[in-house]
Amino acid sequence: MKNKLIMLACGFISMGAAAKETITIATVNNGDMITMKELSSDFTSQNPDIDLKWVTLEENILRQRVTTDVATKGGQYDVMTIGTYEVPIWGKQNWLKELDNLGENYDLDDLIPAIRSGLTINDKLYAAPFYGESSMVMYRTDLMEKAGLTMPKAPTWDFIRKAAKAMTDKKEGVYGLCLRGKAGWGENVALITSMANSFGARWFDENWKPQFNTPEWENTLQYYVDVMKESGPAGSSANGFNENLALFQTGKCGIWIDATVAGAFVTNKKDSEVADKVGFALAPDNGLGKRGNWLWSWTLAVPASSKKPDAAMKFISWATSKEYTQLVADKKGWAKVPPGTRKSLYSNQKYMDAAPFAQITLDSIQSADPKNPTVKPVPYVGIQFVAIPEFQGIGTAVGQQFSAALTGQMTVKQALSTSQHLVERTMRKARYPK
Repeated sequence: MKNKLIMLACGFISMGAAAKETITIATVNNGDMITMKELSSDFTSQNPDIDLKWVTLEENILRQRVTTDVATKGGQYDVMTIGTYEVPIWGKQNWLKELDNLGENYDLDDLIPAIRSGLTINDKLYAAPFYGESSMVMYRTDLMEKAGLTMPKAPTWDFIRKAAKAMTDKKEGVYGLCLRGKAGWGENVALITSMANSFGARWFDENWKPQFNTPEWENTLQYYVDVMKESGPAGSSANGFNENLALFQTGKCGIWIDATVAGAFVTNKKDSEVADKVGFALAPDNGLGKRGNWLWSWTLAVPASSKKPDAAMKFISWATSKEYTQLVADKKGWAKVPPGTRKSLYSNQKYMDAAPFAQITLDSIQSADPKNPTVKPVPYVGIQFVAIPEFQGIGTAVGQQFSAALTGQMTVKQALSTSQHLVERTMRKARYPK
């Protein structure tokens, strides 16, 4: 009898072990995602039948890995961190599962419309936003005052150049302006394309003809190269979001123009040496009716190849819920909650009081218009990217040309001429216009 009971108990243990699922989460190595991983014990305590396996990667590498996996139906990942660019393209190709099981209390209607619309196809949600962002100007208030200048709420690119030059002190290791230089469609191309919109440039005309051989693009790239030579740090062609964040936090940047999500990191006294000396402004413009701000959301999605979609959706529901926002607020403080996804966050006075960047973030997100991103008309949707499958390849290739111009390996005109030819070739092969 005793042996039978032991066998029965072992059977129950075996059944319990067999019922436990492990989901693999591929994510990017930025601060908000690291916090999500750190706090995920809250999810596993609520869901003891689910284990989490994390794959945390640098942005460019993450994009390569998840794109290969989803396109080949590899099934390596159950939850993927992807962006506003991938979701509509992959959703239309049936590479993603519809998020139709997020729970009764999820409150889809609380999602900010500009963010939700980019993740929706035919009224079906294919990814849930973990955080949403635009771009903005972050600057050192003490250095601005020392230079005898006042940052406008809505500065021009001319003012940024003037201020950056005045704030630069290379002997002291202080650089007036930090901008992305690392090659990649989501790195330097995101920033420079947003700039180009405000300079009157565009990737394609209405007939999908590339437009890099135009004065507007030459003005954009020449400004970028010149201002970085004048006021940027050495080796900026290797700097992306994380590298520039580190420079700003350690007091080496006067002005940094990048994602609004950085607001929480530059004002956090634990990590930032200049936390009490940071001001915020809208992304710059050139008086043509378009600012240089983008629209993006890092989202969580379930690839169609996942064998554990229900467990994956449970995790996504937890990580993008109001309850998760409260969890981060309790553990890290209101200023560090993931921004830009829910309307309720911006009607929460505790958050607005704790986050001096909150209103600029909301204004920047709401003013971004992916359907009309440029001064002249275009046939595409997207501000810092073009929402076509070919963009991932051509964006990275163009980013390499921009990086080469920054390092002086080629002139601005050569970089744009090469970009024109390689994009023309790709678009011919892809038979645009379609």
